[in-house]
Amino acid sequence: MTQNITVIIPALNEEKTIASVINLALQSPNVTEVLVIDDCSTDATAAIARSCGARVITSKQRGKGISMQEGMEFASNNVLVYLDADIETYSEDTIKKLCEPILEGRFDFVKSYFQRQAGRVTELVAKPLLSILYPGFPQFQQPLSGMIAGRKEYFEKCNFENGYGVDIGILIDMFHLNARICEVNIGNIENRMHPLEALAKMSKEVAKTIIQKVKDQTLHTYESITELGGQMGKLLHLDSASARKIALFDMDNTILRGSFIRTAAFELGFEDQLAEVMHASSNPMVRTKNIARLLKGFHINELITVFDKMSITANFDSLMVELKQKGYLTGIISDSYSFLTHLLTKRFGLDLHFANDLEFNGGICTGEVRIPSYFFKASEKQCTHEYCKSHILSCLKAEHQITSKNIIMIGDGENDECIIKKVGYGVSFCSTSAELDKEADMTVKTPDFNLLRRIFK
Repeated sequence: MTQNITVIIPALNEEKTIASVINLALQSPNVTEVLVIDDCSTDATAAIARSCGARVITSKQRGKGISMQEGMEFASNNVLVYLDADIETYSEDTIKKLCEPILEGRFDFVKSYFQRQAGRVTELVAKPLLSILYPGFPQFQQPLSGMIAGRKEYFEKCNFENGYGVDIGILIDMFHLNARICEVNIGNIENRMHPLEALAKMSKEVAKTIIQKVKDQTLHTYESITELGGQMGKLLHLDSASARKIALFDMDNTILRGSFIRTAAFELGFEDQLAEVMHASSNPMVRTKNIARLLKGFHINELITVFDKMSITANFDSLMVELKQKGYLTGIISDSYSFLTHLLTKRFGLDLHFANDLEFNGGICTGEVRIPSYFFKASEKQCTHEYCKSHILSCLKAEHQITSKNIIMIGDGENDECIIKKVGYGVSFCSTSAELDKEADMTVKTPDFNLLRRIFK
């Protein structure tokens, strides 16, 4: 009896490569369904995927793990294949290689490996931890590979981590489920290498997943934790050596010449409602929630059209190039929305962005917004406010092994005062706030980033 295959492709802004991945899937034997789980892409990924014959499903929340789980839930067939959307060099028989051991009834889950030197997170974190914490765990050449295949009834019992730990988490879950597992060579794959600044985050999430899934908690010995510290230390040393300083920028009225939400209110016709919300809501969290409700029913493309019309402050692009050459990490901290800060991050090559997550369903704004935990007080609180940009400093210190004195913050509003007080150098940029001007180390009243070059050494 022929067993049909569903190919699942999580995708975020992969318009350049998505067509070739879909075409590969559709030309493969036994594939009757191709699902592209679109992570609210802001480019033509979804449109191209539909034109190529894939069924496109817009994810309810950004994150590869969530997209993978949603693909599994929508899949009609019992044999599932997951492919990365950003690879153009899959061999024609990739899906056959992944599925043949399953179709022949010999295995339940297949992991891929390919011709490429194993990454640092694999060698320094994943493999050592697996050998320490999971006696008898099979030896895999690339346990973090994301190109996999398996039976749906096994995937239904897995927990899909929503981060870098998703692939190793599935592998460990399959091991605990006593699934029959093998690893196959899918040839020569050229995929994107992660920048050094992303490796520390990846290693932490992979390590956290591996440790959390240990069933016998007595294995958490002193030696195990010491080994983890040693491996993590090597990776963090690489990261901190390459990024000794961080430059952070507010978005509205700093990178942008104007406020996105005010511009959107003018362009889309809800100025009066916005003015009412701004006047009535003194609590910043309540105000954030109420503003998001004003966007309910608008398509993401309408909001991006408004955003694209806004001007960028003079010489921001050249400053980003210079900071990259000097070894700075660069980032955006905004109380606006992450789908917008993501666009700026990709456009100008920034490394980090922190913002609220506006919710979309099928590309339509639901009016709901998620305020990320990094805006709230941590164990090392930065100020007395429950909700504040300054609390992100705790995250940055832990993630990048950096002190506040090596962080520069450029902002314009009252909500930047606390963080500008805490960092090593603060810039009040074209601000109308006398208090912010007072707290800042430097005040700039002309919208031109060339005026800041002298502070970056």
